[in-house]
Amino acid sequence: MADSPRQEPKPKDAFAAAAEAHRTLTQISDRDFTRYQELVNREAGIWLSPVKKALLVGRLARRLRELGITSYSDYYDRVVEDPAERIKMVDAVCTNETHFFREPRHWEFLADQVYPAWQEQAAAGRRERKVRVWSAACSSGEEPYSLAMSLLTAFPTGWSLEVLATDLSTKILDRARAATWPLAKSSEIPEAYLKAFMLKGFGAYEGTMRAGPEIRSLVKFARLNLNGDDWPPAGGFDLVFCRNVLIYFDRVTKEKVVSKLLDRLAPGGHLFLGHAESLGGFTTRAHTIIPTVYSLGPPPRSGRAR
Repeated sequence: MADSPRQEPKPKDAFAAAAEAHRTLTQISDRDFTRYQELVNREAGIWLSPVKKALLVGRLARRLRELGITSYSDYYDRVVEDPAERIKMVDAVCTNETHFFREPRHWEFLADQVYPAWQEQAAAGRRERKVRVWSAACSSGEEPYSLAMSLLTAFPTGWSLEVLATDLSTKILDRARAATWPLAKSSEIPEAYLKAFMLKGFGAYEGTMRAGPEIRSLVKFARLNLNGDDWPPAGGFDLVFCRNVLIYFDRVTKEKVVSKLLDRLAPGGHLFLGHAESLGGFTTRAHTIIPTVYSLGPPPRSGRAR
């Protein structure tokens, strides 16, 4: 009797395969999540609480698909072995939401109190006509360019102005250097600043805006891990902005980062934190000027903020 023809196995349904891949990348074991918690904390000082499990999965799934990796365990092994991939993993996990002129009270404080005081001191020969500012978690550039616009408006001529902008994410730094944003974000910028310092895109750049050359020339970018050791030299900045960053750190990392931030303040300089952050309980080296703005030294004898 002749053999029956051999039946070829049916190819796996493409939809089912895609669904299975999606299911795999939407789940992470408790063991793997704990390993990522420890790795992210080690690399970036950020502690992912258990409620952040879905966030981690959402942030990493796309990268796993790009690499053709089908499990978070395998990707963890890849990250541990490859320093370049470790940077990309941290880039994916970090939150980079920001706005121009975020937290208006800070900008009012600068315009109404800080800048006039510096101008008076310079006129009296008590300070150099020089301002150095650090945006320590600059994200996509809105904060450092807001600082540049604010400084150039207050000190249009005769002053040396410098804005250092740093961030942990290499991907977000590339966006910040490009200094280009959707035109919709123009609503975040005061009209006078918008007209003086922003360029509207045309043609292929329709629907975008770009920082003008005057403010681009002030801002210098560099990658910096606030949980690492490669920090700028101590004692050089009149203003340090580190807003909405400490909330992601555990207590030990907060204390270390706060100490280093205060080390970078020049005499009479100010440290700016986010609206949900405080130095309370972390240091006695600085006192409150207004809520979330600090200066080195003990508070005034009256006990009232200046």
